[in-house]
Parts: sequence; C-alpha cells; structure tokens
Amino acid sequence: MKAIEHGYEEQPVLAGSDELEQIEIELLLDGVHRLYGYDFRNYALPSLKRRIWHHVHAENVLTISALQEKVLHDRACFERFVYSLSIPVTEMFRDPGLFLTFRQKVVPLLRTYPYIRIWHAGCSTGEEVYSMAILLHEEGLYDKARIYATDMNERSLQQAKEGVYDISTMKQYTKNYLEAGGTRAFSEYYTAKYNSVILQPYLRKNIIFAEHNLATDTSFNEFNVIFCRNVMIYFNDELRDHVHGLFHESLSRFGILVLGSKESIHFTKYSDCYESLDRVEKIYRNIK
Repeated sequence: MKAIEHGYEEQPVLAGSDELEQIEIELLLDGVHRLYGYDFRNYALPSLKRRIWHHVHAENVLTISALQEKVLHDRACFERFVYSLSIPVTEMFRDPGLFLTFRQKVVPLLRTYPYIRIWHAGCSTGEEVYSMAILLHEEGLYDKARIYATDMNERSLQQAKEGVYDISTMKQYTKNYLEAGGTRAFSEYYTAKYNSVILQPYLRKNIIFAEHNLATDTSFNEFNVIFCRNVMIYFNDELRDHVHGLFHESLSRFGILVLGSKESIHFTKYSDCYESLDRVEKIYRNIK
C-alpha cells in the first residue's frame, strides 16, 4: 500500500544505473531474438556491452531503450546492428604458423580421404576461406574438396562471395602467405584493379557460402575439418558449450577441429572427445 502520511506519497525505488543498463540490454536482445530470430543473449557481456553502446552512438540515440525502438521498427537499423555485433577482424593466412602446421600435420591425413569437407564457421568476409582454398590448391587437394563458408552476417558473406579486397592489404597478406609455407608468388592468386584486388575465380569454384547462426542453427553436414577461430571468445560458457556440441556432432570420426589462439577444447564437457594434434596452434582430432 502506498504511504500517504505526512502529506506525500511514497515514490518507487528506481533501479541503479548498472541494473537499468542490464535490463535494457536484456530487453533489446530478447526483442531481436523474438522478432528476427538472431540470438545474442549468450554472448559475453563485457564485449557485447561495448558494441551495443558503440551502436547507440552510431545511431544518434541516447539510450539502449531508444536503440531498441529503432532496431525493432526499422529493418535497415537492425541489419546495421547485427553487423556492429559481428565486426569482422580477419586477414588472409592470419596467424601463419597455424597454416604452416596445418600443411605439415593435417594435409597428410587429408590425402588419405577420397573426398574432403571443410566447414569455416564464422567465416566473416572470407579471407580465411580463400587462404584454405589456396593451401589446398597448392597441395593438390582442392579438386576433391568442398569448403562450406558460413556466417550470420549477410553483409560479410556478400563481400566474401565477391572475393574483392583492398589492395593496401596485399603486402601483409603476401608476408603471411610466405610464412605459412606458400610455394608460389602470391600475386598469381589475384588481379589488381584500381585500389582493389579480385581473387582468381577458380578459388571460388568449390566454396559454398551460406548464412548460419551458431547460436540458433543446427548441424547441416558431416565434416572432416571445422575451422572456428576467434569466434567463441565472444560467447559465454553456456553458448560455448552449445557450439562445441554442434561441432562434435558435425565432425566425422578422426575429424579435425581448429580453434583460435585464445580458445581451447579444455574445460568444456567435450574435452575427452579430442586428442591434441598441436597444442600451440589449437588443432584437435575427434576420437569419440
């Protein structure tokens, strides 16, 4: 009952700023999930919070609640929001030591397979996918391989399909390629045009690009290799376990799982299902 003694009415206790922020974030993410089917609710909160506030300022609003209104009523705003939560950070042959180790330790195993299926989960704008296509081409395996490149971000996928990148990145990409064990002139794999480069069309011939959300979508094939690097660092423990379950379900017996430098199979409930092929480069083999 409201107090009215002494001539005033008792006022409700307002939530603190941190609590209010948490409520706003939960309402925003729940609304996005219910209306659009994109589930960010189990993303790691510190990184998610930074990206949400960055987008609040980018949309010229003052609060997360105001951002929610725009996102739910404006499809274009929603698409910008999704892109802001999955800002791609990638480059060709990123972490060259990983690709060199892959050549040395995984390629000999792949040679024994009649057909190779590789899934790049969270492929972003495609640089890692084309790096794999080049590596397999040089190892004589590309013709019997099919690469599935998936991401939840439609804009990133479209750029990946086009295979067009800024010419200013080629110096770094060439350096990465050589350190990754590249055997040719890297310039053979692209054509320069104005301020961009276009990757050779034959690199795309065995790549299938498709939308896939690791948080909500299911397994869609059996794979000999799954790459998912520096994606799960943005997930909380619950979502991370869910994705590891999805990968284990999708890997063939003795299939290879490749994680990012800050990620590990250890301390998950699937750790006993793998053996380590290379602890430094986070390459694991499914044994169960």
